[in-house]
Amino acid sequence: MSPMKRAEKSDIEDFDLIIFGGDGDLSMRKIYPALYYRLEEDQISSDSRILALSRSQNDVAQFKKELNTQLRKYIPTPSDKVIDELIGMIYLLKVDIAEDESSNAFVKWFKSKPNSTRVFYLATPASAYGDICSYLHHHSLISSDTRVVMEKPIGYDLNSSEEINDAVAKYLDEKQIYRIDHYLGKETVQNLMVLRFANNIFESSWNSKEIDNIQITVSESIGVGTRGGFYDKYGALRDMVQNHLLQLLCLIAMEAPNELNADQVRNEKLKVLKALRPFNKRTIKTDVVRGQYTRGRSKEESLPSYLEEIEKFDSDTETFVALKTYIDNWRWGGVPIYLRTGKRMAHRYSEIVINFKNVPHNVFPDKKDIENNRLTIRLQPEEGIELRQMVKTPGPGGYRYKPYSLELDYADHFEDRFPDAYERLLMDVIRGNQTLFMRRDEVKASWEWAESILNHWSSEKVQNVLYEAGSWGPGDQIMNNGNKWAESRYIKEEF
Repeated sequence: MSPMKRAEKSDIEDFDLIIFGGDGDLSMRKIYPALYYRLEEDQISSDSRILALSRSQNDVAQFKKELNTQLRKYIPTPSDKVIDELIGMIYLLKVDIAEDESSNAFVKWFKSKPNSTRVFYLATPASAYGDICSYLHHHSLISSDTRVVMEKPIGYDLNSSEEINDAVAKYLDEKQIYRIDHYLGKETVQNLMVLRFANNIFESSWNSKEIDNIQITVSESIGVGTRGGFYDKYGALRDMVQNHLLQLLCLIAMEAPNELNADQVRNEKLKVLKALRPFNKRTIKTDVVRGQYTRGRSKEESLPSYLEEIEKFDSDTETFVALKTYIDNWRWGGVPIYLRTGKRMAHRYSEIVINFKNVPHNVFPDKKDIENNRLTIRLQPEEGIELRQMVKTPGPGGYRYKPYSLELDYADHFEDRFPDAYERLLMDVIRGNQTLFMRRDEVKASWEWAESILNHWSSEKVQNVLYEAGSWGPGDQIMNNGNKWAESRYIKEEF
């Protein structure tokens, strides 16, 4: 074991992890694989316990067989020893919080270890969060060491979000609540803090005087798949913009906290959300476009329309959103910020692009266009940082210049496997570190801004713009003043 791993392990105590929805898709795809890797890295001791709760499953052998299959599906090179150890740590119980008779075994499970740190992971619909917390309170299972993890989206709109948070707050203090957004656990998102606040070359130019515009794209090549029922209720704005993209924007635009602790970081993020300019009747038509994918192609494959995928041909749910907004404060006043996300686009990638302003005067004789500097932070699938700059082409004959990129490709420079976001976030919950989790006032502020879009979409009867599946969507409609979406390395590929 390396010294770093020993240091990491030393600050993690034994814990109980109780997963509501422990046999569900999220648990199988994300939570158990994250636990596997942390166990393999010796960050979880064998004295810790994991309890999987199911409303329907009570066949322990069948559950563990399925878990074994799923772990091998999501872990490229699994260790039989680690898989067996993890599965041996997991206990399955069938529990329905609406039926008292199923509670006896559940409550008894805690009595053998009454003073452990308890993490309740609510891998359930958000509508159940209040009832689950009430159930835990009723059975005296909430203590000062209790932590509850809540998955997004928390609510469908501001009112439902507040109702859910109110219901949970009856039984838990804010310091016990961990509202998870897995984007905040990604390695390159974490690096945003270091990139900004540990490099004066960037921080000194991180303002409206030097930056022309900011672009954030989260592009998905897949359709809705098995999430059709959920997605058709929420759509791209609620599912992606209101949480993932806004959180990325907060990290890009926030002021430096005095210290890197949870409340100070979240205080600065909240200031960004409160400074976001809301939309009105005019800007909802000029600065926002909503779209829905229709039939298209990817390489030689025919792709169905959204309506065909969900088999609901009167749906007006948006699968694409692009918008231009502003942060009305001293640092960012006047800088357009472009956000874009969509399903069935030409390629899967997520990146943040900082476009710097052009030089004020071209001193070179040929007056050939000088491209602006551009900083690209790639979040997936190929994590890295790229700085676009102008360089002289080697050789005599005057100043011939062209753009050239300095690149930091994480895979090339760091040999270690990048931990999945859920690995980091789960360990942060166990450690009691809330820095990467949303505070309630952040959630409220993000919904207030999102509702300036949702409400005007409704009142102004804004329709979807159809775009072909496998294309880049209708995002160009919000561009003006010569701006255009930065060309990702993926845009030039043939599909």
